[in-house]
Amino acid sequence: MKSVILILCSFGIWGISTNSFGQSAEEKKLQTLFLVAEDNTIINLPEGNFQLSKTLSLEGKKNIIIRGKGMDKTILNFFGQTSGAEGIKISNSENIILENFTAQNAKGDLIKTTEVKGITFKNIKAEWTGGPKSTNGSYALYPVLCENVIIDSCVAIGASDAGIYVGQSKHIQVKNSEAYQNVAGIEIENSLYAEVYNNKAYENTGGILVFDLPDLVQKKGGHVMVHDNLVENNNLDNFAPKGNIVGNVPKGTGVLVLATNNVEIFNNKIRNHKTFGAGIISYYMTEIPIHDKAYDPYPAGISIHDNQFIRKPGRVPFKGRFGKLYRLLLKVGKNPPMIIIDGIKDPKKLNTNGEFYPENKICISNNTPQSFMILDAEHNFKGKVWNDPAYICDLISTKKVDIK
Repeated sequence: MKSVILILCSFGIWGISTNSFGQSAEEKKLQTLFLVAEDNTIINLPEGNFQLSKTLSLEGKKNIIIRGKGMDKTILNFFGQTSGAEGIKISNSENIILENFTAQNAKGDLIKTTEVKGITFKNIKAEWTGGPKSTNGSYALYPVLCENVIIDSCVAIGASDAGIYVGQSKHIQVKNSEAYQNVAGIEIENSLYAEVYNNKAYENTGGILVFDLPDLVQKKGGHVMVHDNLVENNNLDNFAPKGNIVGNVPKGTGVLVLATNNVEIFNNKIRNHKTFGAGIISYYMTEIPIHDKAYDPYPAGISIHDNQFIRKPGRVPFKGRFGKLYRLLLKVGKNPPMIIIDGIKDPKKLNTNGEFYPENKICISNNTPQSFMILDAEHNFKGKVWNDPAYICDLISTKKVDIK
C-alpha cells in the first residue's frame, strides 16, 4: 500500500507551533490529501491539534487507511466550522480504515460514512468538548447504508442523538468501545446482523438502543446480539433537539428494543437506571403516526437472559411519558421492575390461542434478579402483570456476526 505522508513544519504561518489553532496552510494540506488520495493509499496524519473550518471528504475510493499518531495525539477540531455539515465524510467507497485520532466539535455529525463496503473505526475518539447540549451534532460515529462495519476501541461523547450509531447497515461489530454523555450511547437502527459486545455505555440518557423506525430505505433490521457490556448510570437528562425520536427515550434507560425482530441481550451488567434496566416496546408507544405501509411496528423474537441487574430503591423520575406512566398508572412505588414489556401484540404473530408463535416469542430468563412487568399498554395499562410465566421461556440464540 502506498503512503501519503503529511509533513507539517514545526512552526505555523504566524510563528506558532503545530499544536495551535489558526493554521489555514496546514488545513489546505489536509484537504488536499483527502482530495488527491489514490486507491491503496495510507494517509498519515501528524501529531498535533489542528483547527479545521471545512469538511474533510473522501468519495469513490478503495483500500484507504487514514491513520493518526494516537487518539490523544492527533486531534482534528472543527469548532467554528464554516463549510460542510460533517467533520469527516466518506461515501461510495470500499475497505476504508480510520484509526488513531480524535475528531471534535463538528457543526453536524463528526464522522459520517455512507454506502461504504468495509468500514473500520479503530481507536477513534469523536466528541463535543462543551458538554451535553442540544446544539451538538446528532451523531459522533455514524456509518449508514454500509456493509461490514467494525467499530473497535472507540470513544463517543456528547452527541445530541447517538454517540455510536449504525443505521441501515449489514454485518456489524461494535466492540471494546465507550460512549458517555450522549442521548443514546450506542444505537443499532434498521440494521441486520449486528453484534455489540465488551462496551461501556454510561452517563447517557439511554445506554444501548436497538430500533427499527419507519420511512427509511432499509425497512427491517434484526439478528442483533447485545452481550457482555457494562451499561450503567444512564440517567442523563434527555437533551435531544425537539422532534428527534430519541427525544422520547426517558432518562434512566439501560437497554431499549423498539420494534425490532430477533434480538438477544445476555451476559450484560445493567446497573443503576432510574427508569428501567431493559425495555421491549412497539412503535405505538411513541404515539407517532405511522405512514409507512411496509413498516412492522412490533418487536418479535426477543430474548433477555443471564444479565445482572442492579438498582437502588427509588421512585422513577416524573419527567417524560414513562415517568408519568409508572407513577400515575402502574403505581410501582420505589421498586419498579428491572425489565418492562409494553404488551402490545401483533395478531399476525399469534396462534389461535392468542399465544406467540415460537419464533415470535418474547422471552425473559435467568436474569439476576428476574423482575419484569407486562404493561398491557394495549388496554390502557389495566391488566399489567408482574413476571408473567408466559414470558419465561428460551429462544434459539442469534448467530454470531461474521464480517465478510
